[in-house]
Amino acid sequence: MVQKMPGSVFQIETRPLYNGNKEAQGVKILHRVFWSFNPCIRAFRHCKPLVQVDDTHLYGKYKGTLLVAVAQDGNQNIVPIAIALVEGETADAWHFFLRNLQMYVVRKDVVGMISDRHESIWVAVNRSGGDWQPPRAWWMFCIRHIGSNFLRAFKVSQLQKLVVNIGYSRTVEEYNINYKRLEERGEAYARWCDAIGLRHWVLAFDEGHRWGHMTTNLVECINSVLKGVRNLPVLALVRATYYRLNELFTRKSAETHERKRVGYTYSAFAQQRIEASMQHTENIVVHCFDRRNEVFEVRKMTTGKVLVVDLARRTCDCGHF
Repeated sequence: MVQKMPGSVFQIETRPLYNGNKEAQGVKILHRVFWSFNPCIRAFRHCKPLVQVDDTHLYGKYKGTLLVAVAQDGNQNIVPIAIALVEGETADAWHFFLRNLQMYVVRKDVVGMISDRHESIWVAVNRSGGDWQPPRAWWMFCIRHIGSNFLRAFKVSQLQKLVVNIGYSRTVEEYNINYKRLEERGEAYARWCDAIGLRHWVLAFDEGHRWGHMTTNLVECINSVLKGVRNLPVLALVRATYYRLNELFTRKSAETHERKRVGYTYSAFAQQRIEASMQHTENIVVHCFDRRNEVFEVRKMTTGKVLVVDLARRTCDCGHF
């Protein structure tokens, strides 16, 4: 695969084969494999700084687990960026996946990661040496999994929706109202939520790193695409991801070329307005913001200058709103 598509990466871990107590020479058993194709690596540079990760189990003769990382671009296109075949949902397997994901694909800082709350991911993140912790990255939880965890812990289905609403709270005031309602129904419920950590699951405290995503639904979409290949041998499974991603990128490339070919017709006045507005446009990145008051701090990537944008008052420090 790497020979056919230079720039792709893979990492393979093997184990020795034993005949009784004696190690067989020249023979290895596949333990784990991580792979990411070059177009996926390059595509992530143009996606939101957010990844969703999840697992899906293999069935058939060869058991194991697929770990998948997915991103999304500004046009809401779902982009699978990395896959690993591991022995199961263990701490070592997640550490292997997240380490290679950070090393080869998600190389920029200030990236959010959404996953479930599985204990093995906790251990892997803590072993990452800060690669998946602030300020380099923000680890957040899928609200759907939190709702399921709450229901499993307390068996109170009528409160599950309230817990989910707490996670979706967009302001501190909204969070306080929903949290108070839960606390009034039982201190044990509130203490359970306290143990999660606000920045991990409440939208009002995520500092914008979720980009509005509250679940791992993007990964679920890819898992459904791979459903028909999860009973295949390893080589056939890897080949299937290659061809399906090749089909995806070929189709998107064709759509892009078609849009360029067709083009758009503007009036001379509109064209002048567009050119004038482009003179004032620079790539910017959100540094931090106050969601309640709709005040943003943005940094111009070209100069490093930090400006304040106030959406409510329709002002910007640069003088152009």
